[in-house]
Amino acid sequence: MERYEFGIIGGGIVGLSTALALTGRGCRSLVVVEAEGTLAAHQSGRNSGVIHSGLYYTPGSEKARNCTTGREELYRFCAEHGIPHRRCGKIVAAVDERELPALDRLQKTGEANGLVGLRMLSREELREREPHVRAVAALLVPDTGVVDFAEVTRSFARIATEGGARIRTGFEVRRVHQYRSQIVLASRHEEVACRFVINCGGLQADRVARMCGLNPDVRIIPFRGEFHEVRPARAHLVKHLIYPVPDPQMPFLGVHFTRGIDGRVLAGPNAMLAFGRKSYRRASISLRDTSEMLAYAGFWRMARKHWRTGLSECYRTLSKRALSRALRRMIPDLSKEDLQPTQAGIRAQAVGQDGRLIDYFRTVRAERMIHVLNAPSPAATASLALGRQIAEWAANAAG
Repeated sequence: MERYEFGIIGGGIVGLSTALALTGRGCRSLVVVEAEGTLAAHQSGRNSGVIHSGLYYTPGSEKARNCTTGREELYRFCAEHGIPHRRCGKIVAAVDERELPALDRLQKTGEANGLVGLRMLSREELREREPHVRAVAALLVPDTGVVDFAEVTRSFARIATEGGARIRTGFEVRRVHQYRSQIVLASRHEEVACRFVINCGGLQADRVARMCGLNPDVRIIPFRGEFHEVRPARAHLVKHLIYPVPDPQMPFLGVHFTRGIDGRVLAGPNAMLAFGRKSYRRASISLRDTSEMLAYAGFWRMARKHWRTGLSECYRTLSKRALSRALRRMIPDLSKEDLQPTQAGIRAQAVGQDGRLIDYFRTVRAERMIHVLNAPSPAATASLALGRQIAEWAANAAG
């Protein structure tokens, strides 16, 4: 049985950024185990690729600090390692005068978070930047960018491996047990022993925590985000990134337009309840995941609070006409024929027992363990900062 100082469960961007940080501190005895055959197989590789600016986060909060620091670190990392990226900026469009107070609050929040070049656009400036957008006001956010986060994750893995880390794909942790002074991670066919374990399991993080003997007070509820691509002949309707003014009651930013690093224009995502933690297709249902979700009291409390929003998201997911209507609020020239289904992702949404949608970075530390139970946006943007923090906690706890 192989033995290591540190074992990281999860080959997504947070797990690999933690491995990168640990090897950067001189750790040479480290293994990353990933259940899938490839790294960044789930949230880290199934997203719109937006490098977030920090516009939405409460000034002084952990999310704001991590996003601001991590964003600039990520831009530098991409430049140093030749990873294609663009600091292209985005526009937040108020299509109704009732949204103006919220847009003004966003500007103040962004300024308090130190965003550079943040300003309201005149109608002429908006037409110059995004001639097809209809809005009564628009906020320019220059610090926003795009990148392929799966490629970033693979770069973290390459550098961590060069620093001494070992990465094991196809290793699904099915059991965790103690053996003398070691914590043993067991897959179907083999085991590895570690002195300290870091759980970055994403969609499976709560289950891994329970395998380790903890009883976390949150459960992962999966939400499927479906994207549509604006067909290439109509992609000229979107020049950069275009967002609506968000609903402050929900942790989702609403359907928006993203011109990705590959030049494709994505519209979405919707946020529809998924009936499986890997249910990327609508017809895919996991009986285990669904039964666990329905047995969780926090799910029903969440449903009672947000059923209207849930029905709206469901309708917009099932009806291309409804989706195009939401998108045409910002770009009236768009038609439903301009949209074609493309990738889908699953968001690992941690839900508390009281039905609260947890929208902050949530960890639980136990003896010789750290469990990352919730790593919502901007976790990918802030991954270098988050990985460094987790590595520091682990190194200090491990002695």
